[in-house]
Amino acid sequence: MPMLQNRAAPNIPQAPTEYNQSYMDSLSNVIRLFFNTINTVQQLNLASLNLDLKTLPTDADVANLRLGDVYRDTATDVLKIKV
Repeated sequence: MPMLQNRAAPNIPQAPTEYNQSYMDSLSNVIRLFFNTINTVQQLNLASLNLDLKTLPTDADVANLRLGDVYRDTATDVLKIKV
Protein backbone atom coordinates (compact mmCIF):
# COMPACT_ATOMS: atom_id res chain seq x y z
CA MET A 1 0.00 0.00 0.00
CA PRO A 2 1.56 3.32 -0.95
CA MET A 3 2.25 5.86 1.71
CA LEU A 4 0.50 9.17 1.02
CA GLN A 5 2.24 11.21 3.66
CA ASN A 6 5.78 11.55 4.92
CA ARG A 7 6.57 10.02 8.26
CA ALA A 8 9.43 11.04 10.49
CA ALA A 9 12.02 8.37 11.05
CA PRO A 10 12.13 7.19 14.66
CA ASN A 11 14.95 8.17 17.00
CA ILE A 12 17.15 5.09 17.31
CA PRO A 13 18.89 4.79 20.69
CA GLN A 14 22.71 5.05 20.67
CA ALA A 15 24.32 1.62 20.64
CA PRO A 16 26.62 0.66 23.51
CA THR A 17 30.07 -0.71 22.72
CA GLU A 18 29.10 -4.15 24.06
CA TYR A 19 25.85 -6.13 23.94
CA ASN A 20 23.27 -4.73 26.32
CA GLN A 21 19.84 -6.30 26.76
CA SER A 22 18.07 -3.06 27.67
CA TYR A 23 19.45 -1.41 24.50
CA MET A 24 18.20 -4.30 22.36
CA ASP A 25 14.81 -4.13 24.06
CA SER A 26 14.62 -0.37 23.38
CA LEU A 27 15.67 -0.83 19.77
CA SER A 28 13.08 -3.57 19.22
CA ASN A 29 10.40 -1.38 20.79
CA VAL A 30 11.24 1.62 18.58
CA ILE A 31 11.18 -0.53 15.44
CA ARG A 32 7.90 -2.21 16.45
CA LEU A 33 6.23 1.15 17.12
CA PHE A 34 7.47 2.56 13.80
CA PHE A 35 6.07 -0.38 11.81
CA ASN A 36 2.79 -0.19 13.72
CA THR A 37 2.55 3.49 12.74
CA ILE A 38 3.21 2.69 9.09
CA ASN A 39 0.56 -0.06 9.07
CA THR A 40 -2.11 2.03 10.81
CA VAL A 41 -4.90 3.33 8.58
CA GLN A 42 -5.07 7.08 8.98
CA GLN A 43 -7.57 9.66 7.82
CA LEU A 44 -6.35 11.95 5.05
CA ASN A 45 -7.82 15.36 4.29
CA LEU A 46 -7.21 16.23 0.66
CA ALA A 47 -8.03 19.46 -1.11
CA SER A 48 -8.02 17.70 -4.46
CA LEU A 49 -7.27 14.29 -5.86
CA ASN A 50 -6.58 13.56 -9.50
CA LEU A 51 -7.31 10.02 -10.68
CA ASP A 52 -7.02 8.49 -14.10
CA LEU A 53 -9.97 6.09 -14.26
CA LYS A 54 -8.23 4.05 -16.96
CA THR A 55 -5.47 3.06 -14.52
CA LEU A 56 -7.74 1.95 -11.67
CA PRO A 57 -8.55 -1.72 -11.16
CA THR A 58 -12.01 -2.79 -12.29
CA ASP A 59 -14.66 -5.07 -10.85
CA ALA A 60 -12.91 -7.94 -12.66
CA ASP A 61 -9.93 -7.43 -10.31
CA VAL A 62 -11.90 -7.46 -7.03
CA ALA A 63 -10.67 -10.92 -6.02
CA ASN A 64 -7.07 -9.66 -6.05
CA LEU A 65 -7.75 -6.42 -4.15
CA ARG A 66 -7.28 -5.79 -0.43
CA LEU A 67 -10.07 -4.52 1.80
CA GLY A 68 -10.33 -0.75 1.38
CA ASP A 69 -8.89 -0.68 -2.16
CA VAL A 70 -10.74 1.46 -4.70
CA TYR A 71 -11.91 -0.01 -8.00
CA ARG A 72 -14.12 1.01 -10.90
CA ASP A 73 -17.40 -0.81 -11.46
CA THR A 74 -17.54 -1.08 -15.28
CA ALA A 75 -21.29 -1.74 -15.37
CA THR A 76 -22.21 1.55 -13.68
CA ASP A 77 -18.92 3.44 -14.13
CA VAL A 78 -18.86 4.21 -10.41
CA LEU A 79 -15.92 4.10 -8.02
CA LYS A 80 -16.35 1.53 -5.26
CA ILE A 81 -14.34 0.40 -2.25
CA LYS A 82 -13.79 -3.29 -1.57
CA VAL A 83 -15.36 -4.19 1.78
